[in-house]
Amino acid sequence: MRPRAWVLVLAGVFALLQLANVTGRDTPDTKNYLSYALSLRGESKREAAAATIDYACAGKAAIAARNQTVDVVRFHRPDPTERVMAECRAAEWRNVQARLRAGQTGGHTVPFMSERFMRIFEARPGYPVFLVPFVTMFGVTWGVWAASVVVTVAGGVLAFLVLRTLRAPLPLALTGQALFYVLPCGTTAMRPMTEGLLLTLTLAAVWGCALALDGRVRVGVWLVGGSLAALFTVKHSQALFLGACLAVAGAAVAVHRRRRSAACPGAVAVAVSGCCGVLGTLLLARALHYPSESESLQDLLTAHFARPDRSRPWPEFLHLQADFWVEWLRRQAWEPLFAALLAAGGWGALRRRAFGAFLLAAAFTGILTQAGHPDINIWGGRLIVLAWLLPVLGVPLLLEPAVGGRVPLPSQDSGRAHSMR
Repeated sequence: MRPRAWVLVLAGVFALLQLANVTGRDTPDTKNYLSYALSLRGESKREAAAATIDYACAGKAAIAARNQTVDVVRFHRPDPTERVMAECRAAEWRNVQARLRAGQTGGHTVPFMSERFMRIFEARPGYPVFLVPFVTMFGVTWGVWAASVVVTVAGGVLAFLVLRTLRAPLPLALTGQALFYVLPCGTTAMRPMTEGLLLTLTLAAVWGCALALDGRVRVGVWLVGGSLAALFTVKHSQALFLGACLAVAGAAVAVHRRRRSAACPGAVAVAVSGCCGVLGTLLLARALHYPSESESLQDLLTAHFARPDRSRPWPEFLHLQADFWVEWLRRQAWEPLFAALLAAGGWGALRRRAFGAFLLAAAFTGILTQAGHPDINIWGGRLIVLAWLLPVLGVPLLLEPAVGGRVPLPSQDSGRAHSMR
């Protein structure tokens, strides 16, 4: 089979497996993004609220029904779907109607939470815009599912392209694609939230770094810059983190090469692109009056503004930060799979020192995101999920010697024209 066929087979198998859970993947934040998308499509607040509440409650009811079928005490009881749906709808509508009557009608999102909290989601139009064509063509339930499949499949394909750009053998490039799907990054990307787009756009930026190091500087820089610009619309903090980390990595690679009297224009170009991304993010976020880091800090420490603001947030944040990482490390020692795969991925990344620096930088943005929200109760480690890109790309690189090392291409031009081979 041709390489493209293998890529499509892996993507198709993954998509078919996702039919096992069409509903029930949503989180509380999903309601904000979905209602934003429906608003962009032209629906009123109440129309967007009705469709969003039905979607969220259907997922909750589906989970309740599935859980009951395997409950050793209650498996023989009547199907709870209708009861759970009714209770969920009633509770959600009470909350939304009360806020609408109180005058909370601004912005694109339905007021599921306080206006101050919803401003955080108003600053993230990228994912709702991505959802619009899917929910328009397929309806809410299947549209949200299809959007998640597309963005996750794209992430796996990008992992494949990065490894092929690095001249990794075909089996290892396919391994990287498969790892993206089966590791928690694939599971998280399938959740109807921003993380799928964050992973895919970050991988696009990493591919741009690989292209720049391979001599295709202009294409690589455009890809890095475009990814940072798109990330700003999805979650501007990730654009800031990634731009800063790539800038540092590019500068480090350029200095190291200079000391060895070997120029590296690709690394310099990526470093400049990262710096421009950081500067652009800071200026544009200020110009658009996006919530500041202090507002994000108050959101964390007041349980989404449900309590009064803290008068000394930074000392409390630092205290929480220290306690969080101690507990996080304890849990990693208990279940060390993540730590082991990070170590293996880092080892593989260091086999390609220049590219490895950029891969480590991109993965480190997951650590920074988690450090910005040291909440141990947030579902599934989704904040740190970008760190899983290190084993996705690093483990195949670590296995290169076992399958014969890099694949030489006939010529540089041939390699550029046939990156899927």
